Amino acid sequence: MELWSRADPQLREVVWFSLRCRALALLLQVLTRFLGSSSPILYWFSAHLLQEHEPLLWSTGTDNPKSGKPLLGKSPRSCGKGTSDNPVVRLLLNWRLITPLSKSILGFFLGYWLLGLILHCNFFPWT
Repeated sequence: MELWSRADPQLREVVWFSLRCRALALLLQVLTRFLGSSSPILYWFSAHLLQEHEPLLWSTGTDNPKSGKPLLGKSPRSCGKGTSDNPVVRLLLNWRLITPLSKSILGFFLGYWLLGLILHCNFFPWT
């Protein structure tokens, strides 16, 4: 206990500051993990908003309801498979045609994913 017996107030403040920063980072990681992984309400609400307000998810045919052109996600790829079965890929491929609400929802999730990927790979506190 020689470290605490010194009369250096700066050392104590540095140690307390580092402990508080670590506790805050741990708290943020646990909160984002609980809210993002174990609570599906965020995903349910986002899916509900996309389903209610996005016309590209309503159409079942191959034509765009706005312009009559085929959707980009419906066209076959070079490997012979289309991406029409995945609505998120269809929305991302038709980015210019989707509503601003859909752009903000998809932008939030893509930004969260990209920020988490960058921060986690650089050993910053992110889940």
